[in-house]
Amino acid sequence: MANYVSPGVYTIEKDISEYAPSINTSIVGIVGFAGKGPTNKATLITSQNNLIRTFGSPSEGLLGQALEGSLEILEQTNSMYFVRAAGSNAVDASAIMSIGSCPGVLVSGVLAYPTGSAKTTNGYGVDEALTLRIQVYDSNGVSQYADNGDAGKDFVIPADTAIDQAEAIRKIVGGGLDADKVGCFSTQDRTPTTDPKTLALSGMIVGSFAGSGASIAVSSCTGTTFKEANGVAALRATTPKGTPTYAASGIYASSVRVYGGSVISEGPNSAAYRVESLFPGTGYNGGTKSDGTTSGNNISVADLGAGAFNLTVNQDGTTDESFKSSFQKDQGFLEEVINTGNTNPTSNTIKGNLVKNDLDIVALPSPNFTGLLQNLMGNEEDFAVTTTWVEPQAVGLGTGVVKINTYTTGPRFVKLIPATTNLVSGTDGDDADTANASLIGDASQEPKTGMQSLDDPNLNIGIALVPGIQAQSVQNALITLAETTQNFLALVSPPIGITTQDAIDWSNGKSSSTAGSRTSPINSSFAAIYWPWVKVFSTFDGIDRWYDPAIYGARQMAYTDAVADSWFAPAGYRRGRLTKPVDVEVKLNQGDRDSLYSGGNVVNPIVAFPQQGITIFGQRTTQRSPTALDRINIRRLMIFIRKVILIATQRFVFEPNDEFTWAQIEGVLNPFLDDIRKRRGITEFRVVCDSSTNTPLRVDRNELWTKVLIKPTKTAEILIFEINLTNQSAQLGSL
Repeated sequence: MANYVSPGVYTIEKDISEYAPSINTSIVGIVGFAGKGPTNKATLITSQNNLIRTFGSPSEGLLGQALEGSLEILEQTNSMYFVRAAGSNAVDASAIMSIGSCPGVLVSGVLAYPTGSAKTTNGYGVDEALTLRIQVYDSNGVSQYADNGDAGKDFVIPADTAIDQAEAIRKIVGGGLDADKVGCFSTQDRTPTTDPKTLALSGMIVGSFAGSGASIAVSSCTGTTFKEANGVAALRATTPKGTPTYAASGIYASSVRVYGGSVISEGPNSAAYRVESLFPGTGYNGGTKSDGTTSGNNISVADLGAGAFNLTVNQDGTTDESFKSSFQKDQGFLEEVINTGNTNPTSNTIKGNLVKNDLDIVALPSPNFTGLLQNLMGNEEDFAVTTTWVEPQAVGLGTGVVKINTYTTGPRFVKLIPATTNLVSGTDGDDADTANASLIGDASQEPKTGMQSLDDPNLNIGIALVPGIQAQSVQNALITLAETTQNFLALVSPPIGITTQDAIDWSNGKSSSTAGSRTSPINSSFAAIYWPWVKVFSTFDGIDRWYDPAIYGARQMAYTDAVADSWFAPAGYRRGRLTKPVDVEVKLNQGDRDSLYSGGNVVNPIVAFPQQGITIFGQRTTQRSPTALDRINIRRLMIFIRKVILIATQRFVFEPNDEFTWAQIEGVLNPFLDDIRKRRGITEFRVVCDSSTNTPLRVDRNELWTKVLIKPTKTAEILIFEINLTNQSAQLGSL
């Protein structure tokens, strides 16, 4: 307490307005398979469009009817949770997008002819004019120099150019690009010695186009007339081991063609974008439908120049997401720039990174190649080349035996190749061998998987089902989870294609039907059975389909909560009439209904009444013992009361265990229960939290006990009208 010393008027505010909060009782949890979307986690869905965008449309290829059921239920509620089950065999769809490579050819830096040669002219190695014929092909293999009969463009270096060969070529070809086609660059300086084998400064002719279809061809000759036979030691190839072949060795290259490498793998010296779906599934697999439209996901990359690009994610042929990015040295662009992944994802669809092995990735702006060779120096062997080697008869010039050698390795010049690539090889993880285990999930994992992910009080799920799945193991696991958590009612159904007696036998554990055998009875107040199956017109494929009746059990519970309260029976002509089904699998008569609903049997019949339409005409739980909890409305009432009490009384943990706290608890619960009474959920109640419930022994154990007594409102399921016929003299008031 505060100490007040000075005279004055003081106010103290104390909040004693505690009340019990209301909760949503119509939230449905559905577990099943889908073609795309998050796996093994309860995902909030607020609309049909939200469901389809996240998990895809229903498909015949998917086991069960999880998506179909969700779409039906979302017509009655705007809040549900969908758990997409996926087994260990689920695979992310993926794609490798080629970055591309820029072709280049190394130009010899020989300063002199070999020892013993009569020609010792220094400079670029020839005593006549040197002609270089260069042709460059773009990524599509289209020739860029068509001036000389498509042979290429000639660059002539005068004989009197007494400078280093590489510098002479650079002077003629240019250090920038010739019409954005080629450029010449120098490698690192190598100090010449008297050894004729020593190379001086060498040059590199580089093409401006990238990709496996891009290439550059360089041929050389002396004289004014170009003749490939007049090859000179102006070009140098490399051996497979990367050992340079010098002019002094007697092997000269008169024609060299260098190709851009195909970078579509993760092998050594390769580079590509690897793109994967954030979640596994065939819905991400790109393809073409029979009508010619696109299905699934693909990734488009558009080059914006200067190393920038747009990455676009397309869903069924329509742009879904788009990101602008650029190369960032040797960093992976997807993880670093777009920042996809499991933590704070930007993309709702993809993740990925730059696949690189032993490569130094640098930006490749289109206008020039400045700085491109910074990581190339001293590694001239890192090219994909096809060379024609000439064994000369005489030093310098001549003809001889032509040898062909192919040397292939990953290039170091990389840039984006604009393309659209389909994601492929995704699988849903729902094959028959693992489907049931995937649906059941694992509670020991963190996070929990399958239906076990519903075990979260924060989700506030009140109804749960696995539509279209009649496997005993799956249904039993769902019912067990409902009993363990006490948070929801589990809805199940017999298989399609059975008789009334089969349905009864199935519920009682006496069925051996291959469609859904059951060897143990269902007996729980936390479960309910609906039958038979109903025919519904599918708005997605335009045909009538048979739907799991548990779907419509959940749908009508959501409808009941919307028009009344959860303690009203979701059955009968007011709240059980099904507006969408057009037919039922089995037409039930009065005898069938009696058999399903009495004599220890616990199947809620769905009946096609001639005048009233298709209606749910039962609201039993599967509890066999005759207590109040053998009815759905009472079980749902108790689930609701329990959840509210747990939330409303959390504030009293660690409070003093005395009369004041006891009175506060009664003050919270009494108005809450009285409100339910006024809304016809209970007829009478009493809350006791005093010294009679909190004995000294319990207080010593730090326990606070509250007794809540409730008389639930029973439903009138059997209406009996006794009609008495009397004579005219009878006094009706006395009868």
